Amino acid sequence: MDVSGTIESILGQKSREIWSVNPDATVYDAIALMAEKNVGALLVMENEKLVGIVSERDYSRKVMLKGKTSRNSYVREIMTTELVTANPRETVQECLHFMTDNHIRHLPVVADGELRGVISIGDLVKQVISTQSATLDQLNNYISGGYPS
Repeated sequence: MDVSGTIESILGQKSREIWSVNPDATVYDAIALMAEKNVGALLVMENEKLVGIVSERDYSRKVMLKGKTSRNSYVREIMTTELVTANPRETVQECLHFMTDNHIRHLPVVADGELRGVISIGDLVKQVISTQSATLDQLNNYISGGYPS
Protein backbone atom coordinates (compact mmCIF):
# COMPACT_ATOMS: atom_id res chain seq x y z
CA MET A 1 0.00 0.00 0.00
CA ASP A 2 1.25 3.44 -0.90
CA VAL A 3 0.98 5.83 2.01
CA SER A 4 1.30 9.31 0.63
CA GLY A 5 2.61 12.37 2.36
CA THR A 6 5.64 13.60 4.16
CA ILE A 7 6.24 14.36 7.80
CA GLU A 8 6.40 18.03 6.86
CA SER A 9 2.79 17.91 5.63
CA ILE A 10 1.67 16.35 8.91
CA LEU A 11 3.49 19.03 10.92
CA GLY A 12 1.74 21.67 8.82
CA GLN A 13 -1.62 20.38 10.04
CA LYS A 14 -0.67 20.25 13.72
CA SER A 15 -0.36 22.94 16.33
CA ARG A 16 3.13 24.46 16.44
CA GLU A 17 3.28 24.03 20.23
CA ILE A 18 5.87 21.60 21.53
CA TRP A 19 5.42 20.38 25.08
CA SER A 20 8.68 19.94 26.92
CA VAL A 21 10.20 19.61 30.34
CA ASN A 22 13.62 20.28 31.87
CA PRO A 23 15.69 17.22 32.90
CA ASP A 24 15.79 18.55 36.49
CA ALA A 25 11.99 18.57 36.79
CA THR A 26 10.39 15.94 38.98
CA VAL A 27 8.75 13.00 37.28
CA TYR A 28 5.53 14.08 39.01
CA ASP A 29 5.65 17.46 37.25
CA ALA A 30 6.30 15.76 33.91
CA ILE A 31 3.39 13.34 34.35
CA ALA A 32 1.12 16.18 35.46
CA LEU A 33 2.02 18.17 32.32
CA MET A 34 1.36 15.12 30.13
CA ALA A 35 -2.06 14.75 31.74
CA GLU A 36 -2.85 18.46 31.40
CA LYS A 37 -1.88 18.54 27.70
CA ASN A 38 -3.29 15.06 26.96
CA VAL A 39 -0.02 13.76 25.49
CA GLY A 40 1.90 10.55 26.07
CA ALA A 41 5.41 11.99 25.98
CA LEU A 42 7.35 15.20 26.47
CA LEU A 43 10.56 16.33 24.89
CA VAL A 44 13.31 16.98 27.39
CA MET A 45 14.98 20.32 26.67
CA GLU A 46 17.99 21.87 28.37
CA ASN A 47 19.06 25.37 27.33
CA GLU A 48 16.87 25.09 24.22
CA LYS A 49 18.65 21.87 23.21
CA LEU A 50 16.86 18.55 22.77
CA VAL A 51 18.48 16.12 25.23
CA GLY A 52 15.87 13.40 25.57
CA ILE A 53 12.27 12.30 25.63
CA VAL A 54 10.20 11.08 28.57
CA SER A 55 7.04 9.04 28.16
CA GLU A 56 4.32 7.39 30.18
CA ARG A 57 6.09 4.14 29.40
CA ASP A 58 9.30 5.47 31.00
CA TYR A 59 7.30 6.36 34.10
CA SER A 60 5.56 3.01 34.40
CA ARG A 61 8.72 0.95 33.88
CA LYS A 62 11.37 3.07 35.58
CA VAL A 63 9.47 4.59 38.50
CA MET A 64 6.23 2.83 39.31
CA LEU A 65 7.40 -0.76 38.80
CA LYS A 66 10.64 -0.12 40.69
CA GLY A 67 8.84 1.20 43.76
CA LYS A 68 10.13 4.74 43.39
CA THR A 69 7.97 7.82 43.80
CA SER A 70 7.34 10.39 41.12
CA ARG A 71 7.80 13.29 43.55
CA ASN A 72 11.29 12.09 44.52
CA SER A 73 12.49 11.05 41.06
CA TYR A 74 13.75 13.32 38.32
CA VAL A 75 13.18 13.30 34.59
CA ARG A 76 16.95 13.03 34.09
CA GLU A 77 16.85 9.61 35.80
CA ILE A 78 14.23 8.05 33.54
CA MET A 79 14.35 9.89 30.20
CA THR A 80 15.43 8.21 26.99
CA THR A 81 18.61 9.88 25.79
CA GLU A 82 19.43 7.79 22.73
CA LEU A 83 17.13 9.80 20.54
CA VAL A 84 16.06 8.88 17.10
CA THR A 85 14.66 11.72 15.03
CA ALA A 86 12.84 12.12 11.75
CA ASN A 87 13.52 14.58 8.97
CA PRO A 88 10.54 16.58 7.64
CA ARG A 89 11.19 15.20 4.13
CA GLU A 90 10.77 11.59 5.22
CA THR A 91 7.60 9.85 4.16
CA VAL A 92 4.77 8.70 6.36
CA GLN A 93 5.47 5.14 5.27
CA GLU A 94 9.17 5.35 6.23
CA CYS A 95 8.31 6.68 9.68
CA LEU A 96 5.53 4.12 10.22
CA HIS A 97 7.94 1.29 9.50
CA PHE A 98 10.65 2.83 11.66
CA MET A 99 8.38 3.47 14.64
CA THR A 100 6.83 0.01 14.42
CA ASP A 101 10.19 -1.75 14.09
CA ASN A 102 11.65 0.17 17.05
CA HIS A 103 8.53 0.05 19.26
CA ILE A 104 8.37 3.82 19.70
CA ARG A 105 5.28 6.01 19.70
CA HIS A 106 6.77 9.51 19.48
CA LEU A 107 9.37 10.86 17.10
CA PRO A 108 10.99 14.31 17.31
CA VAL A 109 11.32 15.99 13.91
CA VAL A 110 14.60 17.82 13.32
CA ALA A 111 15.92 19.66 10.26
CA ASP A 112 19.24 21.47 10.00
CA GLY A 113 19.78 21.02 13.74
CA GLU A 114 16.48 22.75 14.56
CA LEU A 115 13.58 21.06 16.32
CA ARG A 116 10.51 21.33 14.11
CA GLY A 117 7.98 19.31 16.11
CA VAL A 118 6.97 15.86 17.25
CA ILE A 119 4.89 13.25 15.49
CA SER A 120 3.11 10.38 17.16
CA ILE A 121 2.06 7.04 15.80
CA GLY A 122 -1.49 8.43 16.02
CA ASP A 123 -0.58 11.28 13.66
CA LEU A 124 0.70 8.75 11.13
CA VAL A 125 -2.35 6.50 11.42
CA LYS A 126 -4.61 9.53 10.93
CA GLN A 127 -2.71 10.35 7.71
CA VAL A 128 -3.05 6.75 6.46
CA ILE A 129 -6.81 6.79 7.09
CA SER A 130 -7.14 10.14 5.31
CA THR A 131 -5.18 8.86 2.30
CA GLN A 132 -7.28 5.69 2.13
CA SER A 133 -10.52 7.68 2.34
CA ALA A 134 -9.43 9.95 -0.50
CA THR A 135 -8.53 6.94 -2.65
CA LEU A 136 -11.89 5.31 -1.96
CA ASP A 137 -13.72 8.52 -2.87
CA GLN A 138 -11.82 8.72 -6.16
CA LEU A 139 -12.59 5.09 -6.97
CA ASN A 140 -16.28 5.56 -6.15
CA ASN A 141 -16.42 8.63 -8.41
CA TYR A 142 -14.72 6.72 -11.21
CA ILE A 143 -17.04 3.71 -10.89
CA SER A 144 -20.17 5.84 -10.73
CA GLY A 145 -19.13 7.86 -13.75
CA GLY A 146 -18.17 10.97 -11.84
CA TYR A 147 -15.16 11.56 -14.10
CA PRO A 148 -15.46 12.82 -17.67
CA SER A 149 -14.38 10.33 -20.34
